Amino acid sequence: MGDFKVQTQVHFGDHSLQRLSKFKNERIFIVTDPFMVKSGTINMVTGELAKTQSEYQVFSDITPDPSTDIVVRGVENMIKFNSSIIIALGGGSAIDSAKAIKYFISKLNKSRENKKIKFIAIPTTSGTGSEVTDFSVITDKKNNIKSTLVAEELLPDEAILDADLVKTVPDFVTADTGMDVLTHAIESYVSINANDFTDALAEKAVKLVFENLLKAYRNGNDLEARKKMHNASCMAGMAFNNAALGLNHGMAHTIGARYHISHGRSNAVILPHVIEYNADIEEFNSGEYMKTAEKYAYLANIIGVPSSSVRQAVRNLIEAIKDLLRDLNIPDSLKQLGVPEKEFNDNLEELAKVAIEDKTTGTNPRKPQVEAVKKLFKDIYD
Repeated sequence: MGDFKVQTQVHFGDHSLQRLSKFKNERIFIVTDPFMVKSGTINMVTGELAKTQSEYQVFSDITPDPSTDIVVRGVENMIKFNSSIIIALGGGSAIDSAKAIKYFISKLNKSRENKKIKFIAIPTTSGTGSEVTDFSVITDKKNNIKSTLVAEELLPDEAILDADLVKTVPDFVTADTGMDVLTHAIESYVSINANDFTDALAEKAVKLVFENLLKAYRNGNDLEARKKMHNASCMAGMAFNNAALGLNHGMAHTIGARYHISHGRSNAVILPHVIEYNADIEEFNSGEYMKTAEKYAYLANIIGVPSSSVRQAVRNLIEAIKDLLRDLNIPDSLKQLGVPEKEFNDNLEELAKVAIEDKTTGTNPRKPQVEAVKKLFKDIYD
């Protein structure tokens, strides 16, 4: 028996932030990062809340790869404020932090029989899809490990997709987060848990990325492209929240935590190599991974690079992704990203083991072994 769930109510399109004016006389805890405050983006949210006679408190301590310490501070602040609603404003770091804060407070509230906290996610990047997922990635900075928390309580009750919030996102962030969307869609598409519902969302997300990411990268004020990328991010989030991900994310979490490379960029550099590995192109005649290869080939058809053979279609998909990376000015190796070679080689065995043990790797279509992942890491480094 299969399952497919979409719990989050999604508000999208022009002026969707006006949804916030519906919450009257509430105590609202806003989780965001310092840039949202400094840039004035926070005012777009607080301006709507000002119409509601609600009280709010802004917790803006969020940093990239949020740590357990930040989550603890957030929990303490929210308990003191006694909030009934939590709003996450920002990229994946802010939303993941808010999820963890809300999760731990909810556990405390159960023991105190307090009322349920409403959770609203407002993404300011088109990438993580975190506004519709029950995942939260928090970093243990002492041990350089990213931990993935998974629980239904992490799912936001509502998501607000307003493209006006992403118009000023820098081009390199647009590139990185856009490639995160593409990786989410492709990994969920070939996951061992994929189904007809997740496939439909993933296929559409892949198509939207190839049609709109470069437009948004080259012209941040292209509001139509921004809307489409925001929608693609959300669709890919729904897909992988149900089908899960794979080795690409396991490896990306590993190098992101150790070398502090952005998550989207880590995924982007790895993606062509994992596709080739999963499709098993070099041993293609064995047919063991033919189903996975055929799904990749179908994506090649969707983005307009089909072929009469499955093997060539997979190669066309890989080349199309490499072309996209070049157009987005994303380096194609860990070496170009500044990862020190000796340190990398000295820790290669550990990197491979951590990637395999990552929760996201468990649904990869090909079960990876340490030596295979070490080879992938070496290929990606060079």
